[in-house]
Amino acid sequence: MIKTSPFDASEFLDGDEMMAEYLTLALEDENPEVFITALGNVAKARGMAQIAKDSGLSRESLYKALRSGSKLRYETVQKILKALNVKLSAESADAA
Repeated sequence: MIKTSPFDASEFLDGDEMMAEYLTLALEDENPEVFITALGNVAKARGMAQIAKDSGLSRESLYKALRSGSKLRYETVQKILKALNVKLSAESADAA
């Protein structure tokens, strides 16, 4: 019998550029859950306790904000992104 374990993307996010690219790709998906999950994976890779501290959110609030089905507020996204030292940008769809 083959033993498997659940896939955890955060285990493979080992650099700032990789994390930024991962979030960029997640933003391209129309389903907001994809971005929320990616943001949670990046936060986990960096360390949830540190991201909570740097964002000014409690750990409980951070976990709640990043769980599946949450209605993540823009203000919260900005706090988390700032704590991750990541910024979002927009470009014309024609440029892509």
